[in-house]
Amino acid sequence: MIDTVRKRFGLLGRNISYSFSKGYFTEKFNSENFVGCTYENFDIPEITAFTEVIKDTSDLKGLNVTIPYKEAVIPFLDKLSKKAALIGAVNTIKITKKGKLKGYNTDYYGFKKSLEPLLQPHHKKALILGTGGASKGVAFALDELDITYTFVSREAKENGIDYNRINATTFDNYQIIINATPVGTSPNVDAFPLIPYEFFTEKHIAYDLIYNPAETQFLKKAKQQGAQIKNGLDMLIFQAEKAWKIWNK
Repeated sequence: MIDTVRKRFGLLGRNISYSFSKGYFTEKFNSENFVGCTYENFDIPEITAFTEVIKDTSDLKGLNVTIPYKEAVIPFLDKLSKKAALIGAVNTIKITKKGKLKGYNTDYYGFKKSLEPLLQPHHKKALILGTGGASKGVAFALDELDITYTFVSREAKENGIDYNRINATTFDNYQIIINATPVGTSPNVDAFPLIPYEFFTEKHIAYDLIYNPAETQFLKKAKQQGAQIKNGLDMLIFQAEKAWKIWNK
């Protein structure tokens, strides 16, 4: 008998029973015959419990990180990739052979790869709804695509405006509207960011990082005005495959 090498992976977050990652990687391990690989959810109430997860989980090789810990996990890591350091958010952690924790950001890669096919020459500026960890990866990708952006939050901040400032002129100036908030995620499927949807046109892209439901109220309302819409599923698949490469390189 040959002993199977055990490799454990997982998702770090809070209230993550709905998560895409566990189902995706479990199916990947089965269909691609990665014997000994497992994927589990580490649902923790506070980031301080992260140290217990690392200490108590043998054979752990890598983690994905989701809301609300993409920024909060950074002080617990030994090292960051250059891009994760620039972005200021981590959604992938590699545990090295020496037990060191290195943080990466594959969100920006997944978002960029999924948005690029939709872009036309007139798509020059983007509004990013939300200022959390996910929005930082989005902003980094937009920088690489040479698309100017402005953040939208409940209170006006540097490089940002509040929701009350969005009007017809805003939609004339910004052709890409990105929901990087969790508003509208299942089970709260009737919720949506409070923006004036009547100003969407066929020249706009409405992109929602949410993938469950597949068509959020944000996307439905934008589509009714003729906008091109995109949910976050492809982004998740691209970032997951990038994470898999990082864990195994």
